[in-house]
Amino acid sequence: MKVPFNNFEHLFEPIKVGHTTLRSRVEFSPMVCDLTLSTCEASQNYIDFVESQARSGVGLITLGATPVDRTTAPDYPAELDVTSDDRATNLFLLSEAAHRGGAKLSAELVHAGLGADPALIKTPYALAPSNFPLPERCHYIKEMDQHDIEYVVNCFADCALRLKKANFDAVMIHGAHGNLLAQFMSPLTNHRNDIYGGSFENRIRFPLMVLKAVREAVGPDFIIEYRISGDEIAEGGIKVNDVIEFLKVAQEYIDLVNISAGIIVDVRSQYYTMPPYFRPKAANVPYARAVKACPDIHIPVSVVGSITSAELAEEIIASGAADMVAMARPLLADLDMLNKAWHGHPEDARPCLRCWNCAGSFGGHLSCAVNPQLARTPRYSKPGKADVKKKVVVVGGGIAGCQAAMTLTERGHDVVVFEKTDKLGGLLNDINKLSFKDDMLAYTNWLQKTAAKCGADFRMNTEATPELVMAENPDAIVVATGSVPARPPVPGIDRENVYNVLDVDSGRVKIPGGKVVVCGGGLSGCESALQLAMDGCDVTVVDMIDENDFASGIHSITREMLLMLMNDYKVKKVGGHIVRSIGEDGVTVEGKNWKYQTLEADYVVDAFGMVKNPVADQFRYLIPDVYVVGDAYEVRNIKYANLKAYDDCCNI
Repeated sequence: MKVPFNNFEHLFEPIKVGHTTLRSRVEFSPMVCDLTLSTCEASQNYIDFVESQARSGVGLITLGATPVDRTTAPDYPAELDVTSDDRATNLFLLSEAAHRGGAKLSAELVHAGLGADPALIKTPYALAPSNFPLPERCHYIKEMDQHDIEYVVNCFADCALRLKKANFDAVMIHGAHGNLLAQFMSPLTNHRNDIYGGSFENRIRFPLMVLKAVREAVGPDFIIEYRISGDEIAEGGIKVNDVIEFLKVAQEYIDLVNISAGIIVDVRSQYYTMPPYFRPKAANVPYARAVKACPDIHIPVSVVGSITSAELAEEIIASGAADMVAMARPLLADLDMLNKAWHGHPEDARPCLRCWNCAGSFGGHLSCAVNPQLARTPRYSKPGKADVKKKVVVVGGGIAGCQAAMTLTERGHDVVVFEKTDKLGGLLNDINKLSFKDDMLAYTNWLQKTAAKCGADFRMNTEATPELVMAENPDAIVVATGSVPARPPVPGIDRENVYNVLDVDSGRVKIPGGKVVVCGGGLSGCESALQLAMDGCDVTVVDMIDENDFASGIHSITREMLLMLMNDYKVKKVGGHIVRSIGEDGVTVEGKNWKYQTLEADYVVDAFGMVKNPVADQFRYLIPDVYVVGDAYEVRNIKYANLKAYDDCCNI
């Protein structure tokens, strides 16, 4: 009998996958978390993170891309090594961590094929079905012969068996996104004329060989999940009808299919593979629905791709579009998201921005713009109670100020917050109005509501002064006065048709149309330009930096999609030019050749950037214990503001 769990009767209903019962219909989707050691083994942070994933309430955790062969398969430097028995003890620690939290554990086995990183593989060539070099990857491709094919098949089976021996419960075979198995299946990348190419039956031969070998290695009581692109979103790539035909055969060997989208050989399709905030939510659900509707497919169907809330996940499953959902980023933003839904308070979950700040980079690791506790050492994974209770004054109720207030009250301090406006959240209230910023709007609403009830004494509509602050007799002061727009000495910047980007983005100023020049090619300038172009304006963005550096400082996938959309909406970019003046005819700029030109403009948007609010200096030296956080310390981004405030307040 189904029991309704606060309107989530489908999401928290157990499901039998193969011979194993999962406690819920949510899978923690695989992502490389950059928490491995130099040996490609899991660090203690990684093990702790897996246990926290398990305690989130998910039924199945799948560890991010794990290459089946260290010689030819890797595409990312921080991938976990599952290729050797030398790693057995480390793998056991991971499975024990997952099981302590009540979840089942899987790992995503992958061979990158054409997408292998030439800096990581140990051969001078990449293995692939056909010679199809990718930009910035291996220029030398070896078309796989029978020996290579059998070798890779055995690699998949060997790694799967090793995971089973290490008490993992499942394995995900990565056949999506243009990785090696998908390269064989897709006519876009498979141009062979032997038994592995040409017809559909031939192109699916290699993936089926892998699945058959893995099943024979692990036996019937071990979950095999297959990830596949429901549509490669590329001309000449596989479509959902091909996927359905493949699954009719592949279900002999697999227990679960995970539906994604995209292919790495087409730049645009990566926005479907790893969707940023410009993409709609749950975009892959139609592909999963088509698979689920096929009467000849009998295995459960899972779907992934910007499923951002428990409510959306419940809706997908309740509608019959899928049996399970896979998500990662929303659970990074709030590992208690599912538990909050279970207990009837889904609105308390901290929203994900879909900004891709969680993805690691060279020298980085898994983190989150809105969750500074994610994957941290015990000292910072949860704010401990302070040894001595203190009176702390926080100056400013923006992002950093709210994070400071919430952290300090959780640690047991008495907190007073001075905020000069009638709203918490600071600049969030200006930048969350763009049509593609609904995630940021949700985060703003959450932050305002959550901070307001944290227990701090918020003094709204009260601008802090040194006298007001010192009247509270504080033991410590947190300065979170944020940033203000830069005002360079450009003649004409005060003209009536010149508006600051914050006024435009917030809607305080409405530009009705015509020619618009945006002065500033940073993220805010580019996003504002995109919105204006979407609203029908003829937009030009100008900056002294090179066009190739426009909108820098964000994750490459988010940036590339922003630039692509700017091109789609015919936003003109003028790099390498300094704004010299703003006049009646438009914006006069100087190029690298010292030549001047005027960019015609009916309206001008000032997006010259932000600088620290100078009022912060009034509070720096009032008492010994003063902490400057967020933009008041260094003008950067939401992630930095939250992290700096959190870390400093963990030490007060």
